Amino acid sequence: MNEPYYEVVGGFYTSDLKKPTLKEVTFRPCTGRSSSSSWVSFFCPRAFLCLSLLCLMGGLLGHPQCLDYGPPFQPPFHLEFCSAYENFGCCDQERDNSIAAKYWDIMDYIDSRGHKLCGTYIKDILCQECSPYAAHLYDAENPRTPLRNLPGLCFDYCSEFHFNCRSAISLLTGDKRLQECCETNKTRFCNLLHLHDEDYCFPNVLKNTALNRKLGSVVEDRTGCLQLCLTEVANGLRNPVLMVHANDRTHRMFVAEQVGVIWVYLPDGSRLEEPFLDIKSIVLATPWVGDERGFLGMAFHPRYKHNGKFYIYYSYMDKNRVEKIRISELKVSASDVNKADPLSERNLLELEEPAANHNGGQLLFGVDGYMYLFTGDGGKAGDPFGKFGNAQNKSALLGKVLRIDVDGKSPDGMPYRIPPDNPFVPDPQACPEVYAYGVRNMWRCAVDRGDPVTKKGRGRIFCGDVGQNRFEEIDIIVKGGNYGWRAKEGFECYDTKLCHNSSLDDIFPIFAYGRNVGKSVTGGYVYRGCESPNLNGLYIFGDFMNGRLMALQEDEKTNKWKKQDICIGSRKACAFPGMISSYSKFIISFAEDEAGELYFMSTSYPSAYAPHGSLYKFIDPARRAPPGKCKYKPVPVKTKSKRIPFVPRAKTVLELLNEPSPTKPPKKSSTPTASIPTVSSKKAKKTPSTEIKVPTVKPAPSGKKRQKIKAEAKPHKPKQKVAHISRTTPAPPLLKKKSSHLTRTKKLLPKKAAPAKEKLEKRRKDSR
Repeated sequence: MNEPYYEVVGGFYTSDLKKPTLKEVTFRPCTGRSSSSSWVSFFCPRAFLCLSLLCLMGGLLGHPQCLDYGPPFQPPFHLEFCSAYENFGCCDQERDNSIAAKYWDIMDYIDSRGHKLCGTYIKDILCQECSPYAAHLYDAENPRTPLRNLPGLCFDYCSEFHFNCRSAISLLTGDKRLQECCETNKTRFCNLLHLHDEDYCFPNVLKNTALNRKLGSVVEDRTGCLQLCLTEVANGLRNPVLMVHANDRTHRMFVAEQVGVIWVYLPDGSRLEEPFLDIKSIVLATPWVGDERGFLGMAFHPRYKHNGKFYIYYSYMDKNRVEKIRISELKVSASDVNKADPLSERNLLELEEPAANHNGGQLLFGVDGYMYLFTGDGGKAGDPFGKFGNAQNKSALLGKVLRIDVDGKSPDGMPYRIPPDNPFVPDPQACPEVYAYGVRNMWRCAVDRGDPVTKKGRGRIFCGDVGQNRFEEIDIIVKGGNYGWRAKEGFECYDTKLCHNSSLDDIFPIFAYGRNVGKSVTGGYVYRGCESPNLNGLYIFGDFMNGRLMALQEDEKTNKWKKQDICIGSRKACAFPGMISSYSKFIISFAEDEAGELYFMSTSYPSAYAPHGSLYKFIDPARRAPPGKCKYKPVPVKTKSKRIPFVPRAKTVLELLNEPSPTKPPKKSSTPTASIPTVSSKKAKKTPSTEIKVPTVKPAPSGKKRQKIKAEAKPHKPKQKVAHISRTTPAPPLLKKKSSHLTRTKKLLPKKAAPAKEKLEKRRKDSR
């Protein structure tokens, strides 16, 4: 085993992220002397503090982000109006139609000459809601600064607009004082729309090759490291070894601790107070750091929704004090769908373990409906059991991939059937359960769901096989395959004599890495979820010992796999609500929820009894699915146990960015952080101005006419009773009524938990 250690706490999804409470404030340009270099002087002192913070953060927060705080997306349908952003941006068809309606309402009050002169300016300004950098253009990235009525415009472009179309300002913003202040004062108006970082003002942002190169693709740093983000879903777990779902449309997550306790997490992120199953009294687990024994595997029957059956894999000690592995079947309680019936346990298989390490532990069901079991080679070092070791001995069940049919009994009285097409059924010298052999200690395997559209790859089983002392490997399981151990380790020989006599048909790993990369692989999953389409087809895995996250991408032409590192926590890429910048070092396991989204579990202290494990969800900050595409409605479940709300412990990137600069150098955290260096972009050239006569503008509408125009814009209605404009919709023009500028109130978040007092013990050497 890879030393499984996880923690379970409440889970939450990005779709559940609560927006900061909005509060209406009046936008008041100051009446003092103007400044051509900064728009700060036109705000009152309270806003000055916020803007100062923005200046400090501007270089960090310039990243693709929409006004609803999420990454941009590829619209599912053609955009008729803001067509410049139909390939990638922040508007779907509904929002595009709303902006178009707003545009035509404005143009109704502009004469024909103004149509020709100002139509493009007004359209461009309104369509910045659809820009991939909309949040930056409207100052929406920093919750401490007011949201703009109008997007940030580059000074030359703004000067052109003001010179040619200044009478249209009253149609774009309803703030009367802003109108009075700025219709006659170009410098003041353009200073108010000035952005600290001119790379991101419109239209410079469109010309900046550094910002737009590979826009929408997974972000890579200069070394090729993929920049992904995390949300904290659960914490306080005792070595969380796995998370599984029941595939019953309830979208519950079942998280197991190494000590033998399984917790239920609901779609709202809360955890049930009473566990699904508690067999601590049976499971053999110790507080020793690195002890591989304990509760190791769990899988729900493919028809769990109808038969209530699930399966577990754990270490225990029999009456004669012999250490064994037990694989059992249990059923859910008839009186509570969130509780297992411990009295329903039916033993399927028991294996004697000659040593305390290399216990395997994976259970899963393939697309064929059969259950696959992954056993370790028995432990110690070098598989010293018998002439060729357990792994090469097909008459032993250790060091194998086993396949059984749990839906019946065999004629000889075994509590399961042997699939008739198992590869070694005809061999009288082999155990019929063996599906593949020559494995050392596979720690974490997963079935590929296949491409969401083509289904390519569906059914492949990926495994991480922990190495002896030179190589860690990733394998794809093949029926009847020999994976080489102990003759081979990775691509090279381990036992020279066996290696020279081994078959040329041995299955090589799709990827192997040496000790300069890591020391104990943790197998992962191929991403097939909905929320992060860029990640489709990436096999994401990690290393237990050094906390390294990695990804493999298959080259379809050569069928070879290319490895890239994954970097977590870039303060530029991950400056979104709920995103965190660090994770606990020891990566125990990976997981997939019912919707196909990807998670991993890790701990800062790898002891089965230490509550320092956490569950994290991967997020791609570069691109998300279009709004509404990934929505699902969980089947409600009746809960009898108390719900415990999730309380995050890790500080988010936005919280860290908003912290005041410390007077003393910060102490080094015990939690590893994978920070990514940011790449500064080159400034684009400014647009030259031209002199054109200002068109005449019709009188602004009043009363009901104006309310009708506002209604057609269809802004999202907030829950608050106080009238204000949604963060997803910039303020529509209100000519007669005073418009208000939005600001945000601070959102109090729980303080980060104090780091564990215990100093991480040096992991005991694996007796390899």
